[in-house]
Amino acid sequence: MPNTASAKKRLRQNVHRRERNRIAKSRIKTEARKLLEAIDSGDLAAARDAFRGVAKRADRAAAHGVIHANRAARIKSRLSARVRKLALPQDA
Repeated sequence: MPNTASAKKRLRQNVHRRERNRIAKSRIKTEARKLLEAIDSGDLAAARDAFRGVAKRADRAAAHGVIHANRAARIKSRLSARVRKLALPQDA
C-alpha cells in the first residue's frame, strides 16, 4: 500500500484510468462483435455502418493512448478486409 500522499494520489489516478481504459477496450470489442455479426448475416449496409463504429472507437482509443496506434490500424485493416470480402461478388 502507498505511504506518501503522492503515492496515494497516484494509486487513485491509476484505478480511475484503468477502469476508463477497460471500458474503452470493451467498447471496441463490442463494436467489432456487431460488425462480425453483420458480416455473418450477409448485410453489407449494416456491416459498413458497424465498421465505421469500430474505426471510430479504435482511433479514439489510440488517440488517448488506451491502445497503440498500430493496434488500432491492425484492427481496422483486418475488419475492413472482411467487409471488402463481403462486398465482392461471391463467384469472384
